[in-house]
Amino acid sequence: MGWELPERFESARGTVRWASFGQGDPVVLMHGTPFSSYVWRDIAAALSSRYQVFVWDMPGYGRSEKRQGQDVSLAAQQEVFAELLQHWGLREPSVVAHDFGGAVALRTALLSGVRYRKLVLVDAVSVRPWGSEFFRQVNAHSEVFAALPPLLHEALVRRYITTAAHRQLRDDVLDELVAPWLGEAGQPAFYRQIAQADERYTREVEDRYAELDCPVLIAWGDQDQWLPTERAQQLAERIPHAELAWIEQGGHLVQEDNPAQLTALLTEFLAR
Repeated sequence: MGWELPERFESARGTVRWASFGQGDPVVLMHGTPFSSYVWRDIAAALSSRYQVFVWDMPGYGRSEKRQGQDVSLAAQQEVFAELLQHWGLREPSVVAHDFGGAVALRTALLSGVRYRKLVLVDAVSVRPWGSEFFRQVNAHSEVFAALPPLLHEALVRRYITTAAHRQLRDDVLDELVAPWLGEAGQPAFYRQIAQADERYTREVEDRYAELDCPVLIAWGDQDQWLPTERAQQLAERIPHAELAWIEQGGHLVQEDNPAQLTALLTEFLAR
């Protein structure tokens, strides 16, 4: 696919791989779980004609470092994101955050005091309860799932990721999304990040969302089966000044289901 993250940042939680494209005002794209910056490849290319676009894989995800005992919790990712923004020298970027990345972006604004020019929350983990039924089962029994034979593990991950999309994923795209979770480092990393998911990390900030003082767009797939549309409405109630836009025929993985509409929404919102 040619998706490369050539740059490295040595964070307290492990090596972070990142890249930037284009010139202009900074826009940071944040992935969720169990994904990586790869999901932003087409949208990053589109936005880079007008902006300097930053993408990164969180520690424990994608091409970034995965190791035993690694802290990949929401609090750890918040810490890394604040460090990374300093490393990039970005004082007030626009941030577009998907899924778990949404919770990281919200915590970084409200608890780390980072200011954003604009914030877009795309099918974002933001209000409880989190995730799909499968996610909650693995969270409760991560040690059992982690002991699966590699072939069963791969089949499970493949099936799980396909449920994030409303449309059928291309084989090469699915392969790329699954690959980071395979092998001696990838398999335990997959269960580690779910095991460390704790709803207290959003409970700590849920009641403060109205404090966000930048323009906010909530973009949500109208066919999202992981975080249903009620979550979007609850989030919009907690951020009274936010705009809410539905992405047609989009599941949770809206970047793959309807990249054209998502790109159009981002282009219009960021240009204001």
